[in-house]
Amino acid sequence: MEKKRILIVDDDENIAELISLYLVKECFDTEIAGDGEAALAKFKEYQPQLILLDIMLPGMDGYDVCREIRKSSNVPIIMLSAKGEVFDKVLGLKIGADDYIIKPFDSNELVARVQAVLRRVHQNEEAMEQQVEENGDWVKYDGLTVNMNSYSVIYNGDMIDMPPKEMELLYFLASNPNQVFTREQLLDQIWGYDYIGDTRTVDVHVKRIREKIKDGSNWSIATVWGIGYKFEVK
Repeated sequence: MEKKRILIVDDDENIAELISLYLVKECFDTEIAGDGEAALAKFKEYQPQLILLDIMLPGMDGYDVCREIRKSSNVPIIMLSAKGEVFDKVLGLKIGADDYIIKPFDSNELVARVQAVLRRVHQNEEAMEQQVEENGDWVKYDGLTVNMNSYSVIYNGDMIDMPPKEMELLYFLASNPNQVFTREQLLDQIWGYDYIGDTRTVDVHVKRIREKIKDGSNWSIATVWGIGYKFEVK
């Protein structure tokens, strides 16, 4: 079986080497980058299947690296930081990170998070393939088309730039019109059963979607207070 490739981005060489040691022991293949520019170069060359990305980097910080990668790829990204503030976690999730680990961390927790994210990605790919087979690969409403085959969103004739998780959430809701989903159900469906996080992740992504597309003439992304969300079609 081919080993999963993981890119470790951290300017502390000792920490990076230690993380690599943990992961190699668990039969992963690893590469290390010490700054943002090197990370982007390694990303193109190494084509990792997951990135462990420290936020505090010299020059281009982890947030900027994440934004740059998200322009072209939905590769899973786990951010590493000594900052444990809610703002930092939410910012990381908003710009496209899949998980967030606070330093110092236990080696077993790190490996478990990596395995959980990779497992979730695999489950999501299988679920999306099944959903495409059952429902077709696109949904269309007045002024809105979400096409999962081309991973594109067209709103009132314009192509909307939308990260993969936002698009998957919008597609799932729109594929199940007028059905109410709890935040927990949406976490399970889009992020996977193994996701280690809280329901604010869903709220953040819905907020970002609403900033990019407004309600249509006969549809809207509605909040069901105390429960969750639904794609309401009149």
